[in-house]
Amino acid sequence: MKRVACPKCGAYLTFDGNKYPVGRILVFECAACKKSFKVRVKPSDTPTEAKPALAYLSVIENSFHNQQVIPLYMGENIIGRYVKGTPANAPIVTTDPSIDTTHCIITVKRNKKQELCFILRDAPSNTGTFYHDTILKDADRINLEDDAIITIGATSMIFSLPKEKEE
Repeated sequence: MKRVACPKCGAYLTFDGNKYPVGRILVFECAACKKSFKVRVKPSDTPTEAKPALAYLSVIENSFHNQQVIPLYMGENIIGRYVKGTPANAPIVTTDPSIDTTHCIITVKRNKKQELCFILRDAPSNTGTFYHDTILKDADRINLEDDAIITIGATSMIFSLPKEKEE
């Protein structure tokens, strides 16, 4: 997946660069500000250099924003409200004031058996991070499983692993 920023508001959009030939021009409309803009598919967007997402956060639509899907990659995925210049590398485009710009972190790493582990922790934030219905303490580290529910501020997200393709 390729992430591009809206030139007007800076909100991130994602698209699968593998589906388009090099040189093709794609037109997008930003979900946040409705600005239309063009992106040219570059060689780095092709399958040979594509970096697959290891898991996803599905942000549930509410009065503050539309549904979004945020890809998670190896290392620290800093989740928070999108504001230009924020350190969040997995931002949520929202007007929800109860989400901090750096709210929680999901660390993706391999354990001793070389299995992927997804570990949730609070950043710490002002309003806390909830795993299912339990608020996390600053020292808590939660191993996420498929379909886990995470709530930050007034926003809920569903953690999901990529689904295996049936043959």
